[in-house]
Amino acid sequence: MVEKHQTDGTSASISSVKAHEAGDQHVVFDNEKIAVENSHTYDLEENGRTIHGAKRGLNARHIQMISLGGAIGTGLFLTSGGNIATAGPAGALIAYCVIGIMVYCVITSLGEMATFIPVSGSFNHFATRFVDPALGFALGWNYWFSAVTLATELSAAATIINWWSPVMPDAAWCTIFLIILIAINLVGVRIYGEIEYWFALIKILIVIVFIIIAICVAAGGLGDETLGFKYWKDPGAFVNGGLGFVSVLLTAGFSFQGTEIVGITAGEAKNPTKTVPRAIRNTFWRIIIFYIVTIFLLGLCLPSNDPNLENDEENAATASFTLVFQKAGIDVAAHAVVLSSVLSAGNSDIYTCSRTLLGLAHDGNAPKFLAKTNRFGSPYWAVLFSSSIGFICVFAAIYSATEAFNWFLNITAVTGFISWWGIVLIHLRFRRAYKRQGRSLADLPYKAFGFPIAPLFALLFCSFVILGQGYESFTPTFDGVAFVSSYIGILPAILCYIIYKVVRRTRLVPLDEADFERGHVTRFEIEQEAAEEKNLPWYKKVIEAVA
Repeated sequence: MVEKHQTDGTSASISSVKAHEAGDQHVVFDNEKIAVENSHTYDLEENGRTIHGAKRGLNARHIQMISLGGAIGTGLFLTSGGNIATAGPAGALIAYCVIGIMVYCVITSLGEMATFIPVSGSFNHFATRFVDPALGFALGWNYWFSAVTLATELSAAATIINWWSPVMPDAAWCTIFLIILIAINLVGVRIYGEIEYWFALIKILIVIVFIIIAICVAAGGLGDETLGFKYWKDPGAFVNGGLGFVSVLLTAGFSFQGTEIVGITAGEAKNPTKTVPRAIRNTFWRIIIFYIVTIFLLGLCLPSNDPNLENDEENAATASFTLVFQKAGIDVAAHAVVLSSVLSAGNSDIYTCSRTLLGLAHDGNAPKFLAKTNRFGSPYWAVLFSSSIGFICVFAAIYSATEAFNWFLNITAVTGFISWWGIVLIHLRFRRAYKRQGRSLADLPYKAFGFPIAPLFALLFCSFVILGQGYESFTPTFDGVAFVSSYIGILPAILCYIIYKVVRRTRLVPLDEADFERGHVTRFEIEQEAAEEKNLPWYKKVIEAVA
């Protein structure tokens, strides 16, 4: 079988594709041959040698927990207290609500595209296909650059361990944790998904315990007094007015980063037309509970002028969650909460960054060896490469902890907003091309919420945060260091876009030429997946619904 495909002005031909099972769809990325199977795997052929590809081994429960595991980490546990100190309990709560709505708009946009064309490293691949290859290159490397988040997770974990037993240096604990996380990511997506499922489930159960304890503390069941809305009156519900609200949008957004993983996992999901939409719906409600309720309760239990909140991100031992547990007299449990959370988030960091590299390699935007996978279907070179960057950042965080954490926080937070901005921009272009080519919306397995208002809102909001998040560097006088710290995260994406655009001389993909054929899910496959789900035993349906 011979097929032709145009990518960046060059032709690539397929002479043969070797797949494990029948019923495959052939998908081309540059000069490599990839068969995306409806069931389990796709393979690569390189120099006549078959290389096993990533496997479809993730169920809906895995995808939901991977997304939650990546999102609920240092952003929630180590920066939420600082947000309350900056904007007040009401200001922080409103900021988290606005960010939550915007994030839901983003993940539904990504979900629509990822269920129709389920591939690894999804949104940078969609940028290449529907907008401009230069944008795909820039977004892919921008998202991978967020691997520096791993440094904050590992540093926080080491700090907690040393609070319990200060026997070993932070660098030693960081190394131990990193080796464990790398091993988990090398054993195959099915095992990884199962480990992360239980990892995240334990964390979520502990957060639920925190919510119960915080309610008891606020109501006077635990502690010395009934708090109620005491701290909303004194020192007040809002701090620093509107500027306080604006200043916490970036760090509040950092707390939500990782929710887009639900779309990235589509390339390794079983029955993506069913599992991804279900995961998106459930992830939204769980995020509302774990983020909005949590920040509300923190605002009830802790005053915004508590000096420990200002040091929240510097020391896991005085994190806002820890302070609430201390009021209840069980501060050891708080450290267990933060430890399990940051390790789970670090686990997701490696997964998402390695899959982004896998997608970049498939599209010809990263070295080809990064697309190689082991017999378990794990892209081992991509895993090791992503982990090494995080490990380098760890030592910077250890030897200059406070300053490094703030820099990492600003960099990763703004790269997250750039990724979200790119996702909704791609979706707007995706829909325009889809309609231009006369395609029916009924053929989409999942349709995004509130189109086109929702993605336009997310696009404008992300633009506002990206451009305005460094306003503090201009007041009361210009602060060069603060300015660089605020905007340095934008630089890699801009440079990647300009360099690729100049070198490759790419152009905007015409709407009539946008490729909706390669690797898309057909109506037959949707009906087949629906039939398979209908024929599941009743107990499996119950397990999937509950899990």
